[in-house]
Amino acid sequence: MPKPLLTRCTLLLSLLLPLAGVATELYRYVDDKGVTVLSRQGVPPQFIGRGYEVLNDQGRVLRVIPPAPTAEEYARMQADKARASSDAQLLRLYSSLEDVDRARERKLAEIDGVSSVARGNLQSVRTQQANLQGQAAEYERAGREVPANLLLQINNLKDEQQRLLRDIARYRQVRKDAEAGFAADRARLAELFGEPKAKP
Repeated sequence: MPKPLLTRCTLLLSLLLPLAGVATELYRYVDDKGVTVLSRQGVPPQFIGRGYEVLNDQGRVLRVIPPAPTAEEYARMQADKARASSDAQLLRLYSSLEDVDRARERKLAEIDGVSSVARGNLQSVRTQQANLQGQAAEYERAGREVPANLLLQINNLKDEQQRLLRDIARYRQVRKDAEAGFAADRARLAELFGEPKAKP
């Protein structure tokens, strides 16, 4: 064999030998007609979401890429993740059902305390208003005009009563929400601990 031809063959062989050692991957996926396709070129973008398999050149499965989750599956995964996070938070806060009961009692006592103060203030404002209205009635009985500052004080006390009534209603709702929240926490914690939900 002439020397230049030998050199060219040797060079070509040296280039091809490394390629022979490279493992070829095949991609198996299902197309839009439901046909299973085996390709060396990869998976077309429109079929990736359905999942596919990566095989070696002997047909052995190397990797399985699962299908993308559906909207329902994704929503369920997100809900499961949120529940797991909530459960972890519960377990950090409480080590027993008694801890929940104690926290509930503390919180309700705190709400009852501020509500009681608001009710006391409301009673005080009503008393002040009754006194000022009595003074205004004396001016009217005497045939005199009720002073503007006295009428202004009465109106301010009426406004204060309305504000306190709104506060008391809000505290009542806050208490109701707190009771519901602690009941839900206790029930879930009982599930996590495998204990009865109802208080003894």
